[in-house]
Amino acid sequence: MSVAAVEQRTPQAPHSDRYKWIALSNTTLGILMATINQSILLIALPNIFRGIHLDPLVPANTGYLLWMLMGFMVVAAVLVVSLGRIGDIFGRVRMYNLGFVVFTVFSILLAVTWMRGTAAAMWLILGRVGQGLGAAFLMANSSAILTDAFPADERGLALGINNVAAIAGSFIGLVVGGLLGPLSWHLVFVVSVPFGLFGTVWAYVKLRDQGIRTPARIDWWGNLTFAIGLITLLVGITYGIMPYGGHTMGWTNPAVIAELIGGLAVLLIFIVVERRATSPMFRLPLFRIRAFSAGNLAALLAGLGRGGLMFMLIIWLQGIWLPQHGYTFEQTPLWAGIYMLPLTAGFLVSGPFAGRLADHYGARPFATGGMVGAAATFILLEVLPVNFPYWAFAVLLLANGLSMGLFSAPNQTGIMNSLPPDQRGSGAGMAATFTSSSMVLSMGLFFSLMVLGLAASLPHTLYSGLTAQGVPAAQAARISHLPPVGSLFAAFLGYNPMQTLLGPTLAHLPVAKAHYLTGRAFFPQLISGPFRSGLHEAFDFAAAVCLIAAVASWMRGGKYHHQEQAPESHLVSATYVEDVRLEVEPSPAGGGRATG
Repeated sequence: MSVAAVEQRTPQAPHSDRYKWIALSNTTLGILMATINQSILLIALPNIFRGIHLDPLVPANTGYLLWMLMGFMVVAAVLVVSLGRIGDIFGRVRMYNLGFVVFTVFSILLAVTWMRGTAAAMWLILGRVGQGLGAAFLMANSSAILTDAFPADERGLALGINNVAAIAGSFIGLVVGGLLGPLSWHLVFVVSVPFGLFGTVWAYVKLRDQGIRTPARIDWWGNLTFAIGLITLLVGITYGIMPYGGHTMGWTNPAVIAELIGGLAVLLIFIVVERRATSPMFRLPLFRIRAFSAGNLAALLAGLGRGGLMFMLIIWLQGIWLPQHGYTFEQTPLWAGIYMLPLTAGFLVSGPFAGRLADHYGARPFATGGMVGAAATFILLEVLPVNFPYWAFAVLLLANGLSMGLFSAPNQTGIMNSLPPDQRGSGAGMAATFTSSSMVLSMGLFFSLMVLGLAASLPHTLYSGLTAQGVPAAQAARISHLPPVGSLFAAFLGYNPMQTLLGPTLAHLPVAKAHYLTGRAFFPQLISGPFRSGLHEAFDFAAAVCLIAAVASWMRGGKYHHQEQAPESHLVSATYVEDVRLEVEPSPAGGGRATG
């Protein structure tokens, strides 16, 4: 059964060949800038902390480390759906332009940081939150702007290029941060400023609203309950990976438990509020469209598999493989980003190509096949030895990138094609919320799996290895019982883990033994066995969620386009489909159309 709500509106302007490419190039610049900055700190963090004279591995400073990493992602995840809905009300281009302005202003404020110590850390965290706000404006409205600008049979290519830029940007950011950080940590933020200024002017002059505005009041209660619930939940997940008391992680911390339960409870209240709101921010009826609901579920699961992969691979390279192949720990952050470039290349090659194919054949075969391929690459990564030959690692990274690109572009195209014209901003924001939230969820889950694997065998391995090199038994016992997350963070930040753990003890050891303990061989060889156990747990989880995502993707049905215009009238349909089977025939008034 279909329900059509047809309103008299001004017909949409015809799709202009010149304008649509302007829209694509500008939104791709905006998304690329936002996603590069989402990950640019991962490699540059050691330089930033040295620049502000703050040790990130001191327990009292761990919160600063976490929020510099997570603040941007949490804010973007929470706000994209609200800002997409606001774009439907006030105009998507207007909100998108505001995103460029906000992002550029906060990039300038970050670049001119003059403080030191904890004051500088707080300033940087607030600046990153501001960048996240600007990025949320950009991400919430870019897909809707493209969907308005391109005809239905060309959206796959456009959204494919845009979506691949979003995913590739997160990996490009690793290399950019690694290159600029050692030169000057200020450059990590300065690099966005010229692009932001150019994009702001270009968007203001060239972009125009072609979508349908839906005048409505802002759903304040919905925005408030959604923000409180999701922020509380994501904060609980963030602190769950930190040690608590005598435990290796904080999942038994009463505060974390309260945040998780409280966040879920407030989100349930949010659903009740939205069901009763006259102009809800979160359009729950959209989930009656099978192409929309199945596509978002697949995107969430794919994000869970992909998000933590980046961190696991970085730690694998920085903590074990690169030191064993002649790189100092200080050099590993940059080279980890460089050695992961085959993953980015895979995205760049397959994304636009798959999006174009989805225009002709629908999203289902490509998105489903991409998830099956990604699951296969995770299983094959388990087969690799910890000290792998790089060519094999690069081939699997390339295959994973090709598979993820094969999924991402068609899946986003399928989601956007299913949306009524007057709800594209809201729907795009909802889709971006699932994708952004999956990054934070993924980090919590992957780190937890990795730490559980390490905690099972690392203490005994570490104690035996240290005492064999002359470290006093009491000191070795103390170090071996420290939470494994400390060693992971040290390797992740490019610090020498053993030098960090042993500290003053090194001065009381023979020079040769101290040199060996802090050299490039001892820690990687010591951690290889325990790390492999944790890595297998993480890859098993990633493969499982990708296979479930493949099932969800297949359930989307055949090729689906929401019919934007009635065949024999100038009325624009604001139809959504209630039939979850998605077997919909065109009606004289216009509505959904499913084929294939």
